[in-house]
Amino acid sequence: MKKVIISVLGIDRPGIIATVSRFLYENESNIENVSQTSLQSEFAGIFIATVPAAVPIPEIEQKLADTVGPMGLQVHVKPVEPRHENNTATVAESFVITTRGPDQKGLVARITAIIARHQVNITNCQAIFKGGKDPNANIMIYEVDIPPQADQSALFRDLREKGAELSLQVSIQHRDIFMTLNRI
Repeated sequence: MKKVIISVLGIDRPGIIATVSRFLYENESNIENVSQTSLQSEFAGIFIATVPAAVPIPEIEQKLADTVGPMGLQVHVKPVEPRHENNTATVAESFVITTRGPDQKGLVARITAIIARHQVNITNCQAIFKGGKDPNANIMIYEVDIPPQADQSALFRDLREKGAELSLQVSIQHRDIFMTLNRI
């Protein structure tokens, strides 16, 4: 078996995940992870799967494209490259950063630049912009992993300073606290 990442894009409709997962099952493959979202009317799905080692990736991609093509979907399949990290095990702390405020161009770029400058990894990001000045209509949510060597105080200070400059309400919570407070 070999590990691949499959991306599926197109207009959202019922049955996309069922079709992709059935294809993988019928082709002796196994889904290890899946993440999908619908943005406005568009579907975006990412699947990590193990597939038979003897089957070439272009063949998998073509067969899957033939399967989902009639649904108006596009597919890309590539091998998952092994991560080459140093042997020092570091455990990052997970936080959730939210910003609310008036819509303006470049909000995502300006906030993510600060996060990147502090060598913090964004593991999940959602941004919903309805426009206008209503702070509750424009929200960004970043789930981040902060490595132990990062200066959390400096990161949080820089985010709050940029938030004030952009008229954003910035909230930073440890992921465990965020999840506890926002349980449905």
